[in-house]
Amino acid sequence: MALDDDNNRKVGQKAADRSEVDVSRHLGDATDPGRRRFLKNTGLAGMAAVVGTSIPFHENLPLGFVPAAHAQGDVLVGKDGLTLLNDRPVNAETPPEFLDDPITPTNRHFIRNNGLLPDDMDPASWTLTVDGLVDNSMELTIADLKSQFEVVTMALTIECGGNGRAFFDPPAKGNQWTYGAVACSEWTGVRLKDVLEKAGVQSNVVYTAHYGADSHLSGDPEKLPISRGVPIDKAMTDNILIAFEMNGEALHPMNGAPLRLVVPGWPGSCSQKWLRRIELRDQVHDGPKMTGTSYRVPGYPVAAGDEVPKEAFEIIERMPVKSLVTFPANAADIGLSTEVRGHAWSGDRTIDSVEISIDFGATWMKAELDDPANSGAWQNFRANVSLPVAGYYEIWARATDSDGEAQPHAIDWNPKGYLNNTMHRVGVRAS
Repeated sequence: MALDDDNNRKVGQKAADRSEVDVSRHLGDATDPGRRRFLKNTGLAGMAAVVGTSIPFHENLPLGFVPAAHAQGDVLVGKDGLTLLNDRPVNAETPPEFLDDPITPTNRHFIRNNGLLPDDMDPASWTLTVDGLVDNSMELTIADLKSQFEVVTMALTIECGGNGRAFFDPPAKGNQWTYGAVACSEWTGVRLKDVLEKAGVQSNVVYTAHYGADSHLSGDPEKLPISRGVPIDKAMTDNILIAFEMNGEALHPMNGAPLRLVVPGWPGSCSQKWLRRIELRDQVHDGPKMTGTSYRVPGYPVAAGDEVPKEAFEIIERMPVKSLVTFPANAADIGLSTEVRGHAWSGDRTIDSVEISIDFGATWMKAELDDPANSGAWQNFRANVSLPVAGYYEIWARATDSDGEAQPHAIDWNPKGYLNNTMHRVGVRAS
């Protein structure tokens, strides 16, 4: 037995040596320091997501070493064309033209992380605890969720509260999202409402509290990177899911595998990833990124650059009315006739109309607008546009929701750069 163990160690070392040689062959002497930093900051689970599987000899990887697959240009296996904004934690957005599908493919869904991925994302052993002010605390496996509750599939829109932050002046701190921190994928899971009803919601419950398995950037196991919640009335609506599938397959590791919340129409931060626990509380939840100025805006208009006292900030709930042109792409060369396509959404509401302008807002034409696939889904629009002569044009899109609110030309500045819903503009050259 000792001889076999010794042989196994030698074989393992040879394989690790070969792996190191293979990686070095791809990298040469000019290893990209940005990629080295990415892997160092991401951790083992992040590296596994990068290469698309586990790394058996990971303990032999030299410090700062980059897997060859990543060195060859893949930012993340299973993600296509995303723009990496930050590597600690990983945040990546999708260019608008990559969001043209009515339902966002998993490989085009943006990534918004607050901490580091958990090392263990095994769905077979994963459990969800539901406790706090409930009649019956529960610990549920994913198999329990599937067997004890109705499993449903819904198209649901998730948007980061900071989508559009890059366009604030003066700049706001945080990830400089442009347009692509939004997606509408099909999610399969069980209704949060059904699970809470089985647990028994007590009469004094005010808010939910969500807890994930991701770890704090500091490495301190006592700290959580994020723990947010929603008012109990919101939690008891029909389109909030505890999801275990995305577009008919297991969740992507960077999108919360193996279990997450999906809370459409509210800031994406409410949709806790790597979901481990839901607690019911008799107060507004006060977890990390629920207090202070996180995911909050001033309760009154402020001038650009103004200092705002913390007590004036209010929690963001529903996201505002918004639209996105996904075809043609910005800076595209097109003919004098083209189809314009995109999506529109507005928090808990539906969209009544989308209008397109090609003359800098002087005139507008109505686009054809689809109904939402279900409550919580964005709505797809299209319009055939004829341009009078060759030249430079801008295609503007403006959505109006079921309460009559329309996208503005400009919005009030806020210190955190949230809720930017100005009209989307796409510049094209026609010939």
